Amino acid sequence: MTTIIEAQDLRVSVPDSRRTRLFGRPHQLEIVHGIDLTIEAGEAVGLVGESGSGKTTLGRALVRLVRPSGGHLRFYGNEIANLGDFEMRTLRSKMQMIFQDPHSSLNPRLTVGTTLMRSLSVFGQTVSRQERYERTIELLDMVGLPEEVFARYPHQLSGGQRQRIGIARALALKPDFIVADEIVSGLDVSTQAQILLLLRDLRERLKLTLVFISHDLSVVRVLCDRVIVLQQGRVVENGACDEVFAAPSAPYTRALIDAIPLPDVDLHWLDEDMPHAPTLPLPTPMKAQLAKI
Repeated sequence: MTTIIEAQDLRVSVPDSRRTRLFGRPHQLEIVHGIDLTIEAGEAVGLVGESGSGKTTLGRALVRLVRPSGGHLRFYGNEIANLGDFEMRTLRSKMQMIFQDPHSSLNPRLTVGTTLMRSLSVFGQTVSRQERYERTIELLDMVGLPEEVFARYPHQLSGGQRQRIGIARALALKPDFIVADEIVSGLDVSTQAQILLLLRDLRERLKLTLVFISHDLSVVRVLCDRVIVLQQGRVVENGACDEVFAAPSAPYTRALIDAIPLPDVDLHWLDEDMPHAPTLPLPTPMKAQLAKI
């Protein structure tokens, strides 16, 4: 297998707002503490932990949206931890991120079509406007949206539709590596199931390498091959999903598993027997929501 991402003693620090100073470099607060991990081509890795565990910061570091403060980060074996913005520009098309809140990550002044076509133009993926248009329509179809969405603005779309646009934008440049950050956390349960089913299908069809950030282990279990558990910026568990769920080695992981509303997760709950909702069995609150559909 080809190793796409390799991190060794990776550290990420941010300015500490609680310790301000008038002059000089601000005090730094380390969020990610010396993490070692590898991600192989075609692998789907779940990154889980409670709020404040550092999973989003780590995800952003892996695609170099934030610069590590220490350690090594390699992409296809090439060190990228300390590359500048200009040097990283050539790699941006190969690594993308799908953000948690598509409403704030999409420009409200641009139509969906303009947003997607601009990505293709900036990175030189297509030559003519007609080629960009055709590629954009292809992307909309790929994420299950009709052609008329091309002319709409983000505020004219539902939350699920906006998240589909976020996925389409990440796929536009045909990246090798994608980080999806809590992409279903703000959606209702039926829309969550549709987005997860879409992501699973795209991963299989396009052979994507994916890091899926979530606090919901039941979702990670059905989407990912492997799970990495973070606690206070440190890895406390790293292993195949089946093994971790069957016999977690860290008490923190056990606590997360015990917090799942449905402890015995049906691994086939995303199967397409029901096209607009996950298959049962489901937690009682989810059953109540689906009954209204």
